[in-house]
Amino acid sequence: MTPEPPRDCPLCPRLVAYRAENVAQNPDWWNGPAPSFGDPDARLLIVGLAPGRTGANRTGRPFTGDGAGVILYDTLIKTGFATGRYDARPDDGLTLVDCMITNAVRCAPPLNKPTPAEEATCRPFLIDRLTSLPRLKVIVTLGDISRKNVLKALGLPASAAPAGHGVEAPVGPYTLLNSYHCSRLNTNTGRLTPVMLEAIFQRAKALIDASR
Repeated sequence: MTPEPPRDCPLCPRLVAYRAENVAQNPDWWNGPAPSFGDPDARLLIVGLAPGRTGANRTGRPFTGDGAGVILYDTLIKTGFATGRYDARPDDGLTLVDCMITNAVRCAPPLNKPTPAEEATCRPFLIDRLTSLPRLKVIVTLGDISRKNVLKALGLPASAAPAGHGVEAPVGPYTLLNSYHCSRLNTNTGRLTPVMLEAIFQRAKALIDASR
């Protein structure tokens, strides 16, 4: 395995079929596994769940093109993990600094919900992504399913890092820091505010600085 699946990855039949539907409807979209984005020497890895149909499935860059990306990239710029300007397209010139973003499942699932079997099938790519970052110190998980997938990728039980926004725990050689997902549902209802998300990445920066 490698950290990134091939563009025509055949491993999950339901996701392959959904990808074909999207190709038929929108042939100019990316319509494939969304590759990880960021610094190959990153000490921070952000792990989401899966690409959104009109987000990364359309643009080919994680959290790019849908509502979740606006608050995430704005926060990364504020906290020094990104430079440039986020314009919701992969050629906007935005650069991640000491940070990489990936997803536990790389292909867009119907209704934004991958199955447990699809999570397990895609997990080797997450495992390889983790091991391919030689300087990795902190993993920020966006949402509880992402948290569970990261723990499974590390060979740990879900109890190794408790659920909850802002909860952190040592997991192997890393610190896992969990956040509510930056979906429009969470931000529109106030479950996750910009201040709350910024605090997560300020804490990530402090943990990285302390590990030097």
